[in-house]
Amino acid sequence: MENVDLLSNDLQVSPQAQSYLAESAKWGKFLAIMGFILCGIMILVSFLIPTIITNIPPYNAMSSQFSSGMRIGMTVLYLCFSVLFFFPAFYLYKFSSKMQIAVKGISQENFDESLMNLKSMFKFYGIFTIILLAFYALAFIVGIVAAAMH
Repeated sequence: MENVDLLSNDLQVSPQAQSYLAESAKWGKFLAIMGFILCGIMILVSFLIPTIITNIPPYNAMSSQFSSGMRIGMTVLYLCFSVLFFFPAFYLYKFSSKMQIAVKGISQENFDESLMNLKSMFKFYGIFTIILLAFYALAFIVGIVAAAMH
């Protein structure tokens, strides 16, 4: 298969591709707003759930030091996850907003910025996936070593 240099061939966005991008931007904005709402809910949960869980009978018998440490740990964990999930929603929202402007106003600058934000979102998910896979591999190895030592 021959390599094609898209820049030297003056690639253009057809009207059909523009309609696909406009529809993708609408759905992207919806998903980004849902992501922001999820982050807000996670922030609220980060402060509510630890208190609720430590009042459940199996946990309220724990020492107060362990209980307070558990509450702080859960709060920090939930806050970290909410920050972590904020970034892809933010990049998706910026992609969608810029793409809607670009499609309506035929703006090359907004089109380029939109695609840059889409790239950033996918890059974030890619790096996050690599970290997650590395964590799973490490947990698997630790599990095997622990089982072998037992």
